[in-house]
Amino acid sequence: MPSLREIRRRIRSVKNIAKVTSALQTVAASRVRKAQAQALATRAYARAALEILEDIAAHTKGEASHPLLAEHEEIRNVSVVLITADRGLAGPYNTNVVREALDFEQRKGLPIQYITVGKKGRDLMLRRGAKIVGEFSDLPATPSILDITPITRAAVDDFLNGLVDEVYIIYTEYINTMRQQPKPLRLLPLKPHETARDGAAQRGPEAVYEFEPNAEAILEEILPRFTELVLYQCLLEALASEHSARMVAMRNATENANALVEDLTLSYNKARQLAITNEMLDIVGGAEALAQTD
Repeated sequence: MPSLREIRRRIRSVKNIAKVTSALQTVAASRVRKAQAQALATRAYARAALEILEDIAAHTKGEASHPLLAEHEEIRNVSVVLITADRGLAGPYNTNVVREALDFEQRKGLPIQYITVGKKGRDLMLRRGAKIVGEFSDLPATPSILDITPITRAAVDDFLNGLVDEVYIIYTEYINTMRQQPKPLRLLPLKPHETARDGAAQRGPEAVYEFEPNAEAILEEILPRFTELVLYQCLLEALASEHSARMVAMRNATENANALVEDLTLSYNKARQLAITNEMLDIVGGAEALAQTD
């Protein structure tokens, strides 16, 4: 059985850990509200931008084309933008995203190169021998769309130069504070026609557009921006998911630490009571021995 000193030392250590996890929970809670608000606010804008793109692409009826819409006849190489966190202590958040990436790679059965966003994803994929062609980390706590421009440019350039035939984003979709879902999303080539057909019944009457100067010029202007917007929305979803996962993980860690302190305190009291009882027995035994000698 551990000594009283060892139990006291362990109680102090667990209490210090509880203080740290409680502080991290507070920080994550303050950040998650802002991240949630930003992700939910831009989600509606991203959907509206997608609907406009779908309408424009549908109304051109194949008359206008753009390299970002071009389907490659044969898919030989795939690029994945993998979005994880720079730090840990977020429960299974990072490992779930990496596991989704590995499952996606197995389903595809094709050579895949990675553009990692976040140190954790980079480190985990390097350990597995993945091909990483670009890595981005230490983004601002509240990133703007300008902060993700280099990431978008790296993905788009590989597609336009023919180095890859498809580009996917693997990120964590924010559902609510307790639930986040890792998922892949195809970024390039864009498929507005299929999405337009699938959502036509829900969107009501089709809009009527007049293109000035022409549809090709419109697509040339909005497609790169839309590609950037999709990646930006995925990053915001991932940030909200990360802070939510960290808040829940630190809350659970604090509760477990407090429960462990209670168990250790009970063990300490039992050990202390046992030590007092043994001392009293020694005193009584010694007194009886002295009485017998008299």
